[in-house]
Amino acid sequence: MENLRQPISAAYLADEDSLLESLIAKAKMSPAEEAATGVLARDLVSQLRTGRERRSGVDAFTQEYALSSEEGVVLMCLAEALLRVPDAETQDRLIRDKIAGRSWERHLGHSHSLFVNASTWALMLSGHVVDVADTSRWDFDAIWRRIAARLGEPVIRQAVASAVRLLGRHFVLGRNMDEALKEARPYAERGYRFSFDMLGEAAVTRNDAAGYLERYRGAIRAIRAAWPQRSAPLFERPGISVKLTALHPRFEYTKDHDVLLDLIPPLARLCAEAREANLAITIDAEEAERLDLTLDVFEALGDEEALKNWDGLGIAVQAYQKRALPVISW
Repeated sequence: MENLRQPISAAYLADEDSLLESLIAKAKMSPAEEAATGVLARDLVSQLRTGRERRSGVDAFTQEYALSSEEGVVLMCLAEALLRVPDAETQDRLIRDKIAGRSWERHLGHSHSLFVNASTWALMLSGHVVDVADTSRWDFDAIWRRIAARLGEPVIRQAVASAVRLLGRHFVLGRNMDEALKEARPYAERGYRFSFDMLGEAAVTRNDAAGYLERYRGAIRAIRAAWPQRSAPLFERPGISVKLTALHPRFEYTKDHDVLLDLIPPLARLCAEAREANLAITIDAEEAERLDLTLDVFEALGDEEALKNWDGLGIAVQAYQKRALPVISW
């Protein structure tokens, strides 16, 4: 195992051009693989183009405000942040920061969706309400901006929050496990598989870590109750994804001894509960500098007697990292 760790370390700061040359050589497909890939790609593109007119408002919205645009990035920042802000004053400050001064006008008329164009106009209004430097222009735009200004930021806050909630419902299954399990059921019946992940920040204190651990245990119990057919094959059942930074307040390599000492016992018990419920656990990938410690934890769990011969312990690999292939080999 130690010999397999060495290529991981070597790839961490490896020259990217040299590494890419070797990866390109490995990525060559056989003629049969190329033909099959071409057939699949054309089929997927044809289906997407055929279904373009049937897209939902949210689909059209995210197509217009792609993450390749500044406005798309801003909206995704709002989608993640706004609903977690507890007070109205801070929400207003966040709206000023993220909405004001953006080039929303560039998106007007680009989409056939009424939802997109109406949303663009609302974002233009709110952007200029909170960042209008000159109210002396007596043109149509300025009149609308002043009307919106009379409404005030609280009204804008509610409008933006409603739009973000719409986006949130499209990308997040639920606010809690009960909602998520209910929303997941129709997809599961169509063959989808889920690894439930709880949105949250890294633990700052040991009390935080204990709270997150209990939430993960609660998630296992909830999934077990929702999918009681424990005789089904493991990978036809849902599982959960676990963030190690949520389970230890100092999950960093300089604290590796303390982390392994503190974290392995409760994490092994959590995995044993999942195993008993015939559910899989995936250790989430996090910041690149935490990878080595994550692998140490994964290896230590593999040595636990209660987890021997269990296929349900997995680890997420960030495919875009230079270390991806040696990590998979390890």
